[in-house]
Amino acid sequence: MNLDLFEPEAQDNLLPYDGVVKDFGLILDHEQSQKYLNYFLQHLAWQHDEVYLHGRYYKTERKVVWYGDDDYQYHYSGMAKQAHIWNPALYRLKQHIEQLTGQTYNSCLANLYENGSQGVGWHSDDEPSLEAPNHNVVIASLSLGATRKFSFKHKWKAKKVDLLLHSGQLIVMQGQTQRYWKHTLAKSTRILAPRVNLTFRYFYPDPRQYCGQPIPLKS
Repeated sequence: MNLDLFEPEAQDNLLPYDGVVKDFGLILDHEQSQKYLNYFLQHLAWQHDEVYLHGRYYKTERKVVWYGDDDYQYHYSGMAKQAHIWNPALYRLKQHIEQLTGQTYNSCLANLYENGSQGVGWHSDDEPSLEAPNHNVVIASLSLGATRKFSFKHKWKAKKVDLLLHSGQLIVMQGQTQRYWKHTLAKSTRILAPRVNLTFRYFYPDPRQYCGQPIPLKS
């Protein structure tokens, strides 16, 4: 896939305090977004997410897949996960997003929501395997497909920020965002089209994983 990509500049911080979320707007036009969406729907190794919660096994409707520089391993909610080596089109997007954001990413957790009945509850991506020495977790999130409502709420203050994320739109969560804020993707029965969310991250492998000891990472 060979498509020319936009090079927009990020807008001001979308959060009022205790974190940084930058909106880069549309980095893909409508045609590019649709081509990437169709390609990823067909060519990524999607699987239903599997977790153990309170001693019970669950398989989610939402599908996920993890790609990276290496076949990283980790445990999440009692289940072992392993990364695939980069899909070429996904890797090209990673390189472009690195140029736009000035950050380096060595992995991507991709999420597939087949329609508006699928979402994700309030959570923070604050696991140790994502945290740099200066406690700055950087996650670049690219949306493809259906427009969906994405929200932040402060963990201790009565503050909430709502966004509508469009196909081809890139936001970057960084600084202390994961420490002080939770985020969610709201469900809506009115949305029938699929959405793919690509979350580019820097994963810090623990040397123990190369001795057969996976470390945790939460989706």
